[in-house]
Amino acid sequence: MNYFKRRDGHLSLSLVGKEAIAGLLFIIPFLVGFFGNFLPLIIESIKFSLSNMEVTSSGYVLSQAGNNGFEHYIRLLTIDPDFNQMLLRSLGEMALKVPLVIIFSFFAANLLNQEFKGRAIARSIFFFPVILTSGVILGLENSDLLVRTLSDTGANVDDTEAVLNVVYFIRTYTDLPMSIISYLTSAINGIYDIIIASGVQILIFLAALQSISPSLYEASSIEGATKWESFWKITFPMVSPIILVNSVYTIIDTFTNETNEMMSEIKSTIFTEIKYGYGSAMAWFYFICIAIVLAVVGSIISRKVFYYDER
Repeated sequence: MNYFKRRDGHLSLSLVGKEAIAGLLFIIPFLVGFFGNFLPLIIESIKFSLSNMEVTSSGYVLSQAGNNGFEHYIRLLTIDPDFNQMLLRSLGEMALKVPLVIIFSFFAANLLNQEFKGRAIARSIFFFPVILTSGVILGLENSDLLVRTLSDTGANVDDTEAVLNVVYFIRTYTDLPMSIISYLTSAINGIYDIIIASGVQILIFLAALQSISPSLYEASSIEGATKWESFWKITFPMVSPIILVNSVYTIIDTFTNETNEMMSEIKSTIFTEIKYGYGSAMAWFYFICIAIVLAVVGSIISRKVFYYDER
């Protein structure tokens, strides 16, 4: 690209050059934070995962772990009876939760994009759980305050479960396979967690829906397309890049959530049991699994993504 142009015998920055400088200035804070703070911690974490740490009165001493430093990783995969099971449960939770969050947030955004009175309040209500699950509120939830309150008031949890349990109804009045019935039941029982995890995705989908030109719908209406056809031929393809973005975001959020079993185990190993080497190895192996899942999901969804070019 030509970053300079000649004008009146002098070189000056072209528009491309000015945009390049603006972009560089924009990412300088990130580069400073990454190379000055984040990258050294990553390197230290890798060192911990390949070493045994001994705490002394003057600090700590690192010595290379067995098997050329891969002792902790070998223990994870071949000796530890709980790690593989926890990892599989985390992967299963992700496979169950991510599609439900994406589907719920997408259709919720479509509803909130319609014209109706109180639309701004409705949008705020859907984002409200994101605020509630931060800070002090999250601490109260994690301490099972609600469960203790229900127990103190004599609330019957079995009655609540009986109302929400739809397995009998679905099995009686439908011919769906048992695997689908179990999936729907898990979705209904976990509707609270799905709504809590959908606030950001709804906003992103809503922004994408509002960016679609109304002229596309007007043209399809003139051609006689129904609302259903407009949805699948216009709305869905136009927001498909955002589906990819929200899928990546939801996968990362599910894997790194504080309620995730693997995250809790890693924190407990490092900060409670003071096993920095083993805990770091767990964290890095978990990171590799997340990266593989993101690569697979991203490659699959990106094949179906439609990018609209206005030029």
